[in-house]
Amino acid sequence: MRKSGTAADLLVSVPRDWRESLRALPAAIITARGVVGMAGVAALSSSGGRGEGSQAVDGLTAEDLSARPHLLMAAPVLARRVGLERLHAFDLLELFAFVHPARAVVPTIGGLARAAGLAPAARVAAIDRLRLHYAVAEALLETIETAPARDLKGARVIAQALARIGWAWAPLVLSALARRPAADEEDGLDRHALWEDLREWENTPPCPAPGHHAVMPEEAEAMLLALRGSRSEDRPAQRAFARAAAAAFRPPEVEGAPNIVLAEAGTGTGKTLGYLAPALLWARRNGGQVWISTFTRNLQRQLRAELADALSRLPPEQVRPHVLIRKGRENYACLLNIAEEAGRLFAGTLARPRAVLIALVLRWLGMTRHGEIIGGDLPGWLAMLVAPASPAALTDHRGECLYQGCPHYRRCFLEHVARATPAADVVITNHAFTIAQFAQTRDPRALPRHVVFDEGHHLFQAADSAFAVALTLREGQELRRWLLGRGRRRGLKERIGDLVAGNEEAEARFAAVLEAAHVLPATDALRRIRQGAVTTPFGRFLHRVHELVIARAEPGTREEGYDLACGTEEPPEALLGEAERLAAELAALAREIAALAGRLAEMAEEAASQPGEEGIVGRLEAAVAGLRRRGDLLQEWVAMLEALGSPADGVVDYFLLRRQDGQIRDIGMMRHLLDPGAAFADTVLSRLHGALVTSATLNDHRLGAASQAEDPAHWASADLLTGVRHLPLPPRRFAAPSPFHWASQARVFVVRDLPRRRIEQLAGAIEALVRAAGGGALVLFTAIRRLKQVTARLRGRLESAGLPVLAQHVDPMDTASLVDLFRVEEAASLFGTDALRDGVDVPGRSLRLVVFERVPWPRPDVLHRARRAAFGGRRYDEMLARFRLAQAFGRLIRRAGDRGVFVLLDPGSPSRLFAALPPEVAIERLPLSAVVKEIRSFLAAAEDMPDRTEGGNEGA
Repeated sequence: MRKSGTAADLLVSVPRDWRESLRALPAAIITARGVVGMAGVAALSSSGGRGEGSQAVDGLTAEDLSARPHLLMAAPVLARRVGLERLHAFDLLELFAFVHPARAVVPTIGGLARAAGLAPAARVAAIDRLRLHYAVAEALLETIETAPARDLKGARVIAQALARIGWAWAPLVLSALARRPAADEEDGLDRHALWEDLREWENTPPCPAPGHHAVMPEEAEAMLLALRGSRSEDRPAQRAFARAAAAAFRPPEVEGAPNIVLAEAGTGTGKTLGYLAPALLWARRNGGQVWISTFTRNLQRQLRAELADALSRLPPEQVRPHVLIRKGRENYACLLNIAEEAGRLFAGTLARPRAVLIALVLRWLGMTRHGEIIGGDLPGWLAMLVAPASPAALTDHRGECLYQGCPHYRRCFLEHVARATPAADVVITNHAFTIAQFAQTRDPRALPRHVVFDEGHHLFQAADSAFAVALTLREGQELRRWLLGRGRRRGLKERIGDLVAGNEEAEARFAAVLEAAHVLPATDALRRIRQGAVTTPFGRFLHRVHELVIARAEPGTREEGYDLACGTEEPPEALLGEAERLAAELAALAREIAALAGRLAEMAEEAASQPGEEGIVGRLEAAVAGLRRRGDLLQEWVAMLEALGSPADGVVDYFLLRRQDGQIRDIGMMRHLLDPGAAFADTVLSRLHGALVTSATLNDHRLGAASQAEDPAHWASADLLTGVRHLPLPPRRFAAPSPFHWASQARVFVVRDLPRRRIEQLAGAIEALVRAAGGGALVLFTAIRRLKQVTARLRGRLESAGLPVLAQHVDPMDTASLVDLFRVEEAASLFGTDALRDGVDVPGRSLRLVVFERVPWPRPDVLHRARRAAFGGRRYDEMLARFRLAQAFGRLIRRAGDRGVFVLLDPGSPSRLFAALPPEVAIERLPLSAVVKEIRSFLAAAEDMPDRTEGGNEGA
């Protein structure tokens, strides 16, 4: 052994040969019979993926795992399985994140093995899985020895910092680094060069305005054929879709009357290439930009991959379009936040697990393409490893950016993307970002003329969230932190204090804002509210809200642990009095903010006339925009308080206690638009030249199959949920059924003999269904509590039969990683909430059974009650339930070769809800025992059928 670094800098024993230390490690895995392990291996061989001379596999207890760090995968998952809060271990995921910080990998030992260049068998015994752990670790550590210096930028200084906090892998990593050539370029990097070496952005000239040339239907079809390639199967419905979509790329004839196309395309139609064809053609012909807006990150990733594949088929001489993914500010790494945390890491003041997070993010900084911490190339499963530390805390979460005042401004990832956006031909983004840009951008030239809204059935939900207003404790605390700062959060003083210094009027306005901001709730406000020890107008108002919601809670709901809410009608006099006082205080704060914003705007104009002051102008303009947004929010809060008890038409106000695990997390007053589609149409659609809104589930099929594309009654639900009914020009409509052979590919059953409210019977039914299918089940629950109860009862029983269970809200892993695991393990089942139906795209045998625990009726809260009354009563309830059933069913069959079964465990399911499903599929109501037999028979027969995968591989 020898020391690495100096005694003052580092005290850790680094082995001369890391292989010897690795061989001596005990290893552990989860198997059907519990956690088992082995004491080590006598030799290593990465070529075969086996360790020779392995000792016997033995069962392990929590005490065994705690006594000595083990070599394992996903320590938090294994710790929870044996009842430990945390487990110090040699976690292969942590080592992989250090060695390959921006590489996507499925978090399984097989996934790591393939990423490390090994070739593990599809199914291996426990002893071979344990040996594979050693082989993967060996391959990763060998990579450290041999990788190019550019791939290990900062690795040594980061590993030394990790050694100081006792990271298990640090001695072995430092040993591997010590075996690199002495002249390694990486040796010269210090802790500051980790981000100073990042590329700086450059300004680009403004893009000219795009042209107004239309895309003809036959041109869109020809472009589709070019993107599809000559050897692809002809799909008439896809060609028809592309022709119909071209109408969204015509110039408008009347202001505020865009060309809108509503297009419902059943699963397997191939709608992605169908709309990319006219979009790419319009962008190329007009020198313009098309946005493609989705609801889920999963579809964004699919779009990027499918677009890259399609563009590769174009002739070499054809110019490739520039495609860019754009997200909200809170998705990108903030270099200033990371640099501040890195300083604490290198000073030794960060404890695990935050130190591990910062260290791995520092490794990632040198390898990331776009700096997306959320939904990008930082592994989603990393959050599980470092909890309760969160990667999201390293983004600009709530508008704290210093802009030109930041020392890292020229390297800022978000600024890179923002400056690249105008030159892109296609921008892939999400509904929330699209709506926010149209609502907040003052320069219309920065907005697209044409947008494709994929997953269009979510536009109502996205608009509802975008236009809602929350006058709550948490929002008040966030505004206070934005103004005053707290701890590591930067307030106005840190962001613009130097700009107002020396300007007497600005200083006075600035001080007035900071003084008025003390009306906002402090960190300990929730405790004071619950105790009734409130002294501020904000606290007293929330205390009265808390009392009222508890008093008006429906019987039994207080004990269930879910959110509580009540309407604002007939408010008590005491509550009205507190609302009036709070409104006055908030109005005063809004006036002070407006005055400060006005003075800063004047200062920006003055600075703009001075050469060399561009940085100051940018900071001032950013501050003005931020202040005005907060001032607008305060005005909305004041309006809500002043209208308490008699809200304006078109809005729904209610009081809310937000709870988690029975504990109150937030208190306040909410305002939603009764019909957010109207605001969406006014804010977004009316300002476009054209838009395509598409989905596999755009219509409520209560009137039958989608055969009458122009029937207004058939499209009433689509018109409501997309907001197009508020536009002066009616949309064009297109509908194409799925090309799949539903009668032979899918079966649908309703279990008719399962009693409600019996958790044991529910768990037993799910167990029987999962066993019948041999796993491969997506089980959807309408309540998190029942999900957890069933998981607790079934996990051990199913896993003892070799049927792993993955559970949302139970396993300490992000949803995307759970879906990745589910996708690669055919015997696994995934338990999740109803909302998971939108995040799962798993073609093939890995998903062959979808189980819905109950009819997914909308939750009967205050907001739904108002919309139900406005949009048709019971018909509105059934429309939403049909949409959810259709979307869940759509997860089942993703390709022409897929076979699967859909089961609803609700005997009272109304038959009219099944109009949401393909009419070719018969709905059979059978006892559980008969359903189990039918599943076995159908899936066994499917094993012998030819795999017709050529007929489409695109989902909804």
